Amino acid sequence: MKVYESKDIRNVGLVGHGDSGKTSLTAGLLFTAGAANRLLRVDEGNTITDFDEEEIARKFSISTAVAVAEWKKTKLNILDTPGYNIFINDTRASLVAADSALVLVDGVAGVEVQTEKVWSFADDFKLPRAVVINKLDRERADFTRTLESVQAAFGRAAVPVQLPIGAEREFSGVVDLVRMKSYTYTADGDGKGKEGEIPAEYAEAAKAAHEALIEMVAEGNDALLEEFFDKGTLAPEQIDAGLKQAIRELRIYPVLCAGALHNVGTDLILNFIVENMPAPTERDGFASVTADGKESTQKIAESGPCSLFVFKTTADPFAGRITYFKVITGIVKNDAALQNLTRSAPERFAHLSTPQGKTLQPATELHAGDIGAVAKLKDTLTGDTLADKGHTATYPPVKLPEPSIAFAIEAKSRNDEDRMGNAVHRILEEDQSLRFYRDPQTREFLLAGAGQQHVEIVVSRLKKRYSVDVTLKAPKIPYRETIRGHADVQGRHKKQTGGHGQFGDCWIKMDPLPRGAKFEFANEIFGGSIPRNFIPAVEKGIIETAEKGFLAGYPMVDFKVTVYDGSYHDVDSSELAFKLAARKAFKAAMLEAKPTLLEPIMNVEIQAPGEYSGDLMGDLNSRRGRISGNETKGTTTIIRAHVPMAEMLSYQSDLTAMTQGRASFSMEFDHYDYVPQLQADKIIAAAKAAKTGEEEEEE
Repeated sequence: MKVYESKDIRNVGLVGHGDSGKTSLTAGLLFTAGAANRLLRVDEGNTITDFDEEEIARKFSISTAVAVAEWKKTKLNILDTPGYNIFINDTRASLVAADSALVLVDGVAGVEVQTEKVWSFADDFKLPRAVVINKLDRERADFTRTLESVQAAFGRAAVPVQLPIGAEREFSGVVDLVRMKSYTYTADGDGKGKEGEIPAEYAEAAKAAHEALIEMVAEGNDALLEEFFDKGTLAPEQIDAGLKQAIRELRIYPVLCAGALHNVGTDLILNFIVENMPAPTERDGFASVTADGKESTQKIAESGPCSLFVFKTTADPFAGRITYFKVITGIVKNDAALQNLTRSAPERFAHLSTPQGKTLQPATELHAGDIGAVAKLKDTLTGDTLADKGHTATYPPVKLPEPSIAFAIEAKSRNDEDRMGNAVHRILEEDQSLRFYRDPQTREFLLAGAGQQHVEIVVSRLKKRYSVDVTLKAPKIPYRETIRGHADVQGRHKKQTGGHGQFGDCWIKMDPLPRGAKFEFANEIFGGSIPRNFIPAVEKGIIETAEKGFLAGYPMVDFKVTVYDGSYHDVDSSELAFKLAARKAFKAAMLEAKPTLLEPIMNVEIQAPGEYSGDLMGDLNSRRGRISGNETKGTTTIIRAHVPMAEMLSYQSDLTAMTQGRASFSMEFDHYDYVPQLQADKIIAAAKAAKTGEEEEEE
């Protein structure tokens, strides 16, 4: 592929709510630019950026894909990102490589929950952006209504630079409000608009919108404002220059029109990206950390030693690990020998490439700001920094929220069990928002993700890619046991055998501790009633017995044991005898100390359209939840609550049903709290029944 200088590169992320048409618009842009030989369609399963077998089967994007087009001697790296809430973390992780964004809004549905979320991602990375009102060729599409939705959510800075010609099936062209020309498209979907005069029926609306655009462009520029007051208008070249500056300063978010299904408006979008979106070298810089640990910014520049940031990794069962990166400084060449600064490991770039969906096109060199890929690096993972000698700054990884839901994962056979760990870890390299770990209490392997569908897709990939069959189960709730009262008891162990006997005798006091204090042991023995060398055995006996619980077999926490008296025998006492005495003392204490169950309480945050807030809060109350906060951002309501983990195991599917898939939630552990007696009785009964069943099986 041709080598491009930094000034001739544009990295643009296509973001938006699920099903807003990002992949379809990407297909249209690639076809119009000549990067694809025909207009590919999502419903046919052949698009360049939805190539994963799960994406083809489900007909939506699961992870970000990169595709390349050339337009007006400029290289466009297009990042087609996921839009559904359970895969939205991948969008955030990938936008670090973009220098601008196109925010797609469905011309029928308007601004949706994830539209606002990806907008906040663009805010975090300070990305210049434009809004594309897509699907204007669909039934019930309405540009005016959707524009009102956009401006309600993002303010008057979202100003049209285009108006549609026709509506729904009759949508056939676009009015350019800068040059005041019309562009009409033929039914063959070639994406090349024919320039002409604005049709008479659109002239008045176009003039009003043109004047509104000029006012917005002039508003933040003193020289243009003076010109506007003096002449009442601005020349097209002044509008162009002012618009370009306003986009970079995040003062204006231009609104464009598109109909991806019939490829209407894609040539004008390509023009817009080339003419108005910044080259990588025009951005403020890339977040970095200096060798002495200070936060800084690294200007993207072709000069200096080569450095690059890895923003994505995929695990291909045939090609192996594929690493996607953005060049930050210098020029990276094929066969480059770089140092992984994050892991202190050398790497050699044997197959430098430019990604085109799943196809890797060989490249000889890539300049600062460009996006590339390389296969089969040994140690490099997502978030790593690679550089030439002489470059010491590293680029910090993007922070993603912790997974919201976990499932127990179990191999179906011994053969699957042997290969499961390695296969799961290869998928973890690809998806940074997954977690795989073993619960020390329940001893289950847990796979945690952003939602049930997220985890199910991992299970499907395990089978299709690595021939590993596993089953998913709801995880066991890691209950704990504690006490609410005081106990003062004796534990005495005496056993006489033919030789030496066993004798241990201890008096203990047991008291509750605050939540999170775990366990304290105090020795108040005076006068040698128990020799000092036997005290650790008492503590060990308490700890071992507490691990097995008393009510339902769950570990005991947040209690204090004080040993204050006892007796011993010169010959028969031993560490084992005092450990057994401590066990008896623990069990006796539990009968007096009002034992109870604790359950994990989760900190839950839900983002949903405002009209669902009442139903959602009512549902949380029915799950024994306590609402801790409720705020509104635009059309989105954010509800925060503390809810028992036991009530949240099926929440993903329930939330989807309640909101037609328009809401998302995150969940993390917050604290332990008492289980209400009614629920505690059921848990204890179930634990006893399970224990009885195990004993019968052993017999």
